[in-house]
Amino acid sequence: MTDPARPIVELHTDGACSGNPGPGGWAFLLRHGASGKEMVRAGAEAETTNNRMELRAVIEGLSVLKSASIVDLYSDSQYVLNGLREWIHDWKKRGWKTSAKKPVKNQELWQALDDLASRHTVRFHWIRGHSEHPDNERCDRLAVEARERLVGGGLPPLEGRAQPPGAGVEG
Repeated sequence: MTDPARPIVELHTDGACSGNPGPGGWAFLLRHGASGKEMVRAGAEAETTNNRMELRAVIEGLSVLKSASIVDLYSDSQYVLNGLREWIHDWKKRGWKTSAKKPVKNQELWQALDDLASRHTVRFHWIRGHSEHPDNERCDRLAVEARERLVGGGLPPLEGRAQPPGAGVEG
């Protein structure tokens, strides 16, 4: 059951990396259900992994929400969706260790994501990557463009922060 007082938003995310590790980009599209208004942001990091960029996209998208919301999260990353839906609960119980008793990779990002997600009701939707889903393709294109601008010298490393308005990113 949903809370009618909470706004419903769609959050579409994607990450991209050239090499793993290597330069990467992330992007999100946030759409408010009632108004259809959209916010799109992208960013890049010089040395990262695809999983980190997938996580970063969700973190950045959730971080712009000003109030508790019902979030329909659309991602092509099973890593992100399974991690949030299933694995994170056991990791926390084990002190951020895997079932093999090894430290969880990207722990700082998972902890940030856990904190942000706990403020909202998140509903999970897996999208097959590169399956012509318009919003997923748009996020993929923006993440790749952010990475390419970084590599090409047209965009300084953003350390995971969204580009300011007017800096060439759609939105």
